Amino acid sequence: MARRFHDAEQLLPPATALKRALAIIYDGLISIAVLLVTTWAYTMVAGWITGWDTYEQMAEAGELSGDPGLTFVLFLVLYLFFAYFWTRIGQTLGMQVWRVRIENLDGTSVSWTQALIRYITAAFVVFLTIMGAYYLGSLTLLLTVPAIIALFYPINGLSLTDRASNSVVVQVPRPEKKK
Repeated sequence: MARRFHDAEQLLPPATALKRALAIIYDGLISIAVLLVTTWAYTMVAGWITGWDTYEQMAEAGELSGDPGLTFVLFLVLYLFFAYFWTRIGQTLGMQVWRVRIENLDGTSVSWTQALIRYITAAFVVFLTIMGAYYLGSLTLLLTVPAIIALFYPINGLSLTDRASNSVVVQVPRPEKKK
């Protein structure tokens, strides 16, 4: 069930590009921690299932360097992390610090499907950027950095992820102080 953040008639201003960028940086640092813990847990489970001696031999032989299972688990955990916050309170931890929120145009929380669309859209552009940098070298930064900026930079208040998921990132007003 969608959570209502404010009345449908109340329009909040779109979040500025600076606030979006600062929230992305903050959430990026938190994401690194989530991915480190997930990788540790995955390694513990994989080592236990495979057997520690066999797993150590596989690691030394370089057989674990491109583990698609780990890649899938990391991708899934990161989606679940972001989607949980977006669908429940509309804000990740970084978004709470910078007072921005993802919501529908009517002031309700986004659905899991909308969160998936936002996540896949961003992941696709970032993936293309990384692949371009890997295969074409550092000159692609002249093309890929603007692509990532275009992904999140709001044009007329909506970024590419906003348009794809039919949602908006808004500035949350400061709570009124009680006298």
